[in-house]
Amino acid sequence: MTETTRTAAPLPEGMHLTPELTETLHEEYIHLHRHPELSMQEHETAAWIEARLDELGIDHERVGGTGVVGILRHPDGAEGQVVAWRADTDALPVKEDSGLEYASTARGTLPDGTEAPVMHACGHDTHVAMGLSAARVLSRHPEAWAGTVVFVFQPGEETAAGAAALLEDGLWDRVPRPAAVLGQHVMPARAGTVRYVTGDAMSLADSFRVTFRGRGAHGSMPERSIDPILLAAHAVTRLQGVVSREVAPSDRAVVTVGTFHAGLKENVIPDTAEIALNVRTPTPEVRAKVSAAIHRILTAEALASGAPEPEIVRYNSFPRTHNDVELTPSVMDALRAELGAEAVTEMPPLMGSEDVGALADALGVPLVYWFLGGFEGDELEDNPANHTPQFAPVLEPTLTTGVHAALAGILHVLGR
Repeated sequence: MTETTRTAAPLPEGMHLTPELTETLHEEYIHLHRHPELSMQEHETAAWIEARLDELGIDHERVGGTGVVGILRHPDGAEGQVVAWRADTDALPVKEDSGLEYASTARGTLPDGTEAPVMHACGHDTHVAMGLSAARVLSRHPEAWAGTVVFVFQPGEETAAGAAALLEDGLWDRVPRPAAVLGQHVMPARAGTVRYVTGDAMSLADSFRVTFRGRGAHGSMPERSIDPILLAAHAVTRLQGVVSREVAPSDRAVVTVGTFHAGLKENVIPDTAEIALNVRTPTPEVRAKVSAAIHRILTAEALASGAPEPEIVRYNSFPRTHNDVELTPSVMDALRAELGAEAVTEMPPLMGSEDVGALADALGVPLVYWFLGGFEGDELEDNPANHTPQFAPVLEPTLTTGVHAALAGILHVLGR
């Protein structure tokens, strides 16, 4: 979109959450927190969102299987920009240990058939509740805006499958095409604050599953084996040199071996060993370099052991999250006008990853994506980290701040 000059201003007084709307916000958040669903299995969540949109009289479509897209058109047909607001809906295979009265006791089934506890350990329940409340406020105050808001309730963010599924299902051919995509994500910062990055905000990420094939033998006769455990152990050690010796110190990169599985008994050398890697890189160029190094090392270690070439499968591939360098500062000025200058601060890029960027990149439109504090501590290390059993944001001022920030960003793009 072409950024127009607008004076940042706080929300009109009537658009702030009333006690009634705040109570609804809390009730909806608690419901979502109690009923998490795993990635691309968000069937009940999607149906529940559709019911809320029906109550608001907002048209909606099911996209990408478990994705729901609400289309809030101005009731009087007032013409203006189209803006997309994205909220992710999926949860994680984590057993909650927050001590909350409304803690999740849900269970789900992973793609491999394993049963696991499920919780919203990354705050996606807050994102959905905030998005619905923003839609509720906009529906009640058409005098404050013009144009169209496309609310994208996206599944499968944790596996990077969700944005891709929406796009493959023709998202932007089925709903009005936005001039910009906005969104926010709760993080372990102080509640009531917003942090943001201009430009490259989050890393690209890739996961690799590697299977080494050797030759099994009795533990007393190692000479008759090609030991895949020894092979995999050497590979794990060698992979630690990719970042330290092949990536420039000025580039941020991470190579983590997160799983190692082999064997069933101590005196049996197995036929196979499997490892899984998670890789974070800042740019497509560094991604390509690191990926090539990983493949070279894994193949060479197998050759050195006299083993066949390993099977390397890439999955869960996340795009870069790039905040538009022109639109982001002006949207942040709008958030400062609403929340206070001291509440909105810039921070360094994060090594975490997101797939929200794919929604904007598919159209070549700007993305503005910021981070919302949800805890009592001032510093990140003072608070529970995302993806941990204790990650449960305080209700307030987290939720109200998120709704008002969403409205400030949306209204800034739409105009008044």
